[in-house]
Amino acid sequence: MKAGNCLYGCPGDVPEVIPVFPLPAALLLPRSDMPLNIFEPRYLAMVDAAIAGDRVIGMLQPDETAAPCARGPMLRPVGCCGRIVSFAETGDGRYAITLTGIARFRIVDELACNTAFRQCRVTTAPFAIDFVAEETAVDRNAVLRTFRAYLDAHDLCVDWESVGRATNETLVNALAMMAPFGPAEKQALLEAPDLKARAETLVALTEMSLAARGGHPGDDGRALQ
Repeated sequence: MKAGNCLYGCPGDVPEVIPVFPLPAALLLPRSDMPLNIFEPRYLAMVDAAIAGDRVIGMLQPDETAAPCARGPMLRPVGCCGRIVSFAETGDGRYAITLTGIARFRIVDELACNTAFRQCRVTTAPFAIDFVAEETAVDRNAVLRTFRAYLDAHDLCVDWESVGRATNETLVNALAMMAPFGPAEKQALLEAPDLKARAETLVALTEMSLAARGGHPGDDGRALQ
């Protein structure tokens, strides 16, 4: 896969040691873009280090159910690394960056380092599937039907014309990333073994959320195109 100017064809193309950015309910997936507004000093230093090096940052979630360690909150073992493909200084001390997801990773260990930001040794080998775009058959209509109902229930909008033109992978990953689910749900979407499983997980989570609100997919009677 290509992220910015760099080609990543296999796990060996990803650095073994990367800076990590723990962010609750954040979800980065391969070949998807994540804009980030960086303002904390330690993460400004992280971006500086990444820009000076291979431009790769690991996005993952803190495990808020576990006791914190000396470096801060415990980290969930699976995240997704991305390459910084755009970078801008805002003039008020912040950075506006965009990450393009490369592949998911599993933490091997966290380094004892003297940087303000945390660094981990990681492996993407368990997720070699991420280096090739997935065009697996998914129940596209179920994804669209349930997510449209979810958006309607929460008074949210989306450009449905663009959604209709998206590939299955782009559609499922974009909806998974934009879904306003909590950390546990986001982690389940991240760790789904493949695109079909992620789509099924997305539908199940959406239906559970709707059921909790007393609604059901398709309550408004509209057909999807």
